[in-house]
Amino acid sequence: MEIPAGNVESVKSLLDDDNTIPFIARYRKEMTGSLDEVQIGKIRDEFEQLEKLEERRGTITSSLRKMDELTDELREDLREAETLTELEDIYLPFRPSRETRGDRAREMGLEPLADIIQEKRTGVDPAVIAKDYVDPEKGVKTIEEALTGARDVIAERINEDKEVRELMRGLFKSQGVITAGLKDSSADKGEKYREYYDFSARAKSAPSHRILAILRGEREDVLSVKMRPPKETGLQKLSHIVGPGNSPSGRQVEKALTDCYSRLLAPSLETELRSELKDRADREAAAVFGENLEDLLMAPPLGQVRTLGIDPGFKSGCKVAALDSHGDLLETETIFPNAPQNRKEEATARIKRLIEEEKPEAIAIGDGTASRETEKFIRGLDAAQDLTTVRVREDGASVYSASEIGREEFPDHDVTVRGAVSIGRRLQDPLAELVKIDPKSLGVGQYQHDVDQALLGDKLTEVVERCVNKVGVNVNTASRELLTYVSGLGPALAENVVDYRAERGGLREIEGLKEVPMIGKKTFQQAAGFLRIVDGDNPLDNSGVHPENYETVERMAADLGHGVSELIGNASLIDEIKSEKYVEDGIGVPTLNDILEELAKPGRDPRGEFSPFSFSDEVETIDDLREGAVLPGVVTNVTDFGAFVDVGIKTDGLLHVSQLSEDYVNHPREVVQLNQKLDVKVIKVEKGRKRVSLSLIF
Repeated sequence: MEIPAGNVESVKSLLDDDNTIPFIARYRKEMTGSLDEVQIGKIRDEFEQLEKLEERRGTITSSLRKMDELTDELREDLREAETLTELEDIYLPFRPSRETRGDRAREMGLEPLADIIQEKRTGVDPAVIAKDYVDPEKGVKTIEEALTGARDVIAERINEDKEVRELMRGLFKSQGVITAGLKDSSADKGEKYREYYDFSARAKSAPSHRILAILRGEREDVLSVKMRPPKETGLQKLSHIVGPGNSPSGRQVEKALTDCYSRLLAPSLETELRSELKDRADREAAAVFGENLEDLLMAPPLGQVRTLGIDPGFKSGCKVAALDSHGDLLETETIFPNAPQNRKEEATARIKRLIEEEKPEAIAIGDGTASRETEKFIRGLDAAQDLTTVRVREDGASVYSASEIGREEFPDHDVTVRGAVSIGRRLQDPLAELVKIDPKSLGVGQYQHDVDQALLGDKLTEVVERCVNKVGVNVNTASRELLTYVSGLGPALAENVVDYRAERGGLREIEGLKEVPMIGKKTFQQAAGFLRIVDGDNPLDNSGVHPENYETVERMAADLGHGVSELIGNASLIDEIKSEKYVEDGIGVPTLNDILEELAKPGRDPRGEFSPFSFSDEVETIDDLREGAVLPGVVTNVTDFGAFVDVGIKTDGLLHVSQLSEDYVNHPREVVQLNQKLDVKVIKVEKGRKRVSLSLIF
């Protein structure tokens, strides 16, 4: 999609004025042409790259000026360079570096000989001319040494020629091949890199997960890896560019060319290609991780219901945490319904008591060790028959339990209690609980430890911010961690909000946010539209209408002869509003449409309705699986090569991209997404390797 230049300029202006991406996307649609967060983020990234380009251009220009090498031609070349790579190619011949073979040849006085050879004059025999350059005092003892030195100079000239590098770079990109071979079998004890022991693939089309896997295998000294075109192809292309000719001088240039390619050009361009492929793989992997994380965070919440959270276990028992509708801990129990204790009667009595006294409406069971056994026990209890019982992902629960956040929330309880609380809260409101955990600990994505960690961290933080602001946050009940991600706040201001509401008993209206220490006009503008006050003094404070537009809503209501509270949720009244009547500077049709939508469904949760899910009662372990069986499952992760599906056993099955559809599928996300519930067919069970292959084709 091509974005009009005016909209791009508006985005840049808004970003320069310290507006956040969520605020721009939601409340400045007239200026941006209704661009979404992703598009605005891409514009920001492009401008950041341009800033880096200009910074490097300035550094190189300054360096050349200091070296007294900045000619008018170089200045023009630098001005016209559109990429960092082009700038570096221009700078390469002048860049300070350690002494090279070409430098030593120049010191021995061999550069004039190189000039003569490169002229490739017919009838000139370089070997005859080279006699005049033999000078033992300068270190040139023989004719061959003189010719070798001259070729070293020529090789470096070819390597530093920006046009040569650009043309050869194109060859590496278009015809580069990733080859991998086994380097040390003893380093691959689990044979996890077996498929790469003899591997070859076009670099430009290699999937990101393969690139990351191969590079990891290389780092672990399992694989030897190269990324370049076939040597013959590279030499042929370089020879065509340089055109050495078939004269005595041309044959010397040919030798220099061969040396240049093997010793200088190919290693340098391979490094560039590796960097480019790694960067591409990192960005693709981060994008997949981000999409999975968004699906995870935007999972429909069960809502504010009293809940029992259960962290299941065998020998150590199951820790049970009773939570009120706001997720506050009421009491805890430990039960031992599973082997080896099998104290089922005692466990039944304790769960029955908790249900009678705490009156939960739902039970959340972690999906880790002893999950299916504990679920089977709970579902078999008469006391739990009327309760919603759900298996909940517990990835990252142990991280939360041992974290500073967990210790601050429950200083008097151990990690098992904190884990049970986290599991219960994830059912009530996944987003509110999962923001307390490093996204990289949530079990989604691919090769996350191989990806550039700064890039991944920025991407995931951006996703969390987008989700939090899309849903909205109750300013009077949200945790400090949840408030941290609200547009314009951050950790320090979130802490101030929590302290302020604790002292004052909460906020009655959003304008009260201005009284929180360090929250000024700009911060209020950025944050207010994403915060909610339930049962406050102004009904608009529990909607996504920004306070800067309250006056417009009040005029709408007054024009209809009603108050604002009568207008909210009243479809017949809202239908009477003629939005074009309220178009003015700063508020246009897109914003007015958003306002009417908010008035129609105030406090609407974009995450959808919660729907419970159950696995097959006939499948609890991998031994229960049969090829050809069709089972209900839940997608737990999506990668470039397929999706992983939980069918109720400890091992998630792989739904390979080739098994998603009878038609070609470019990426698994075209067909499936995280948390999706679907029926899958078991096509292969490898009990020894604990692998299960699944299919949607049946």
